[in-house]
Amino acid sequence: MVQDLEGRKAVVSGGGSGIGRALVEELTTAKVPVAVADLDLPHTLPAGATPYTCDVTQGTAIDAFFAAVHQQMGTPDILVCSAGQGIHEKLTEGDPEKWQQIINTNLMGTLRMIRAFVPGMLEAGKGDVVLISSVAAGQAYPYGGIYAATKTALQVIAETLRQEVLPTVRVSVVAPGVTDTNFFQNTLSGSQTAESIGYGALSAQQVAQSIMYALRQPPGVAINHITLRPAAQAF
Repeated sequence: MVQDLEGRKAVVSGGGSGIGRALVEELTTAKVPVAVADLDLPHTLPAGATPYTCDVTQGTAIDAFFAAVHQQMGTPDILVCSAGQGIHEKLTEGDPEKWQQIINTNLMGTLRMIRAFVPGMLEAGKGDVVLISSVAAGQAYPYGGIYAATKTALQVIAETLRQEVLPTVRVSVVAPGVTDTNFFQNTLSGSQTAESIGYGALSAQQVAQSIMYALRQPPGVAINHITLRPAAQAF
């Protein structure tokens, strides 16, 4: 039996757009209040969602976000790390400063969120952590080295965290294939689009629904990894 999420509280980084925003809509529909952290917040969010401007690459910003969430909603028992950015550069020609930005956002931002919020879950005796990875994890491909490396690292982080916090906190990785969001528009380098890749695309809502599937599992059941792709996607 799936569990009702009403009464739980969530934090979603990168919740202002894309997969994060779709998940905020799913959670608030399920009567879960959500603290939404993002650099670019939309003018409107669903009822039950509270916006917080937060740059996950900055430790001081996450500290301030944590303090505000703790004051306004207490300890959340769902943490979803969806903030991320892409880059498409050749390793022998790319810009190391841009690489550092991707590492700070995709990897260090997630680590800082874990460090801030998971201790409270352990103290409370329950919680769920969801990291948004990618099918690019573990998949070397030209021009994708930096992005794929950060997503591969996230999966190692997730498994490490799972072993460190079991059975109190469940840890899930959701690894989507090509998804039709503004991800490609916000890529630091590269001109790909969901259409140009040529496999078709998932919707942000479809990815969000897979996250909800993991969260709704009954106590004692952990969905540790979900991969979903357009059916035509080769890797």
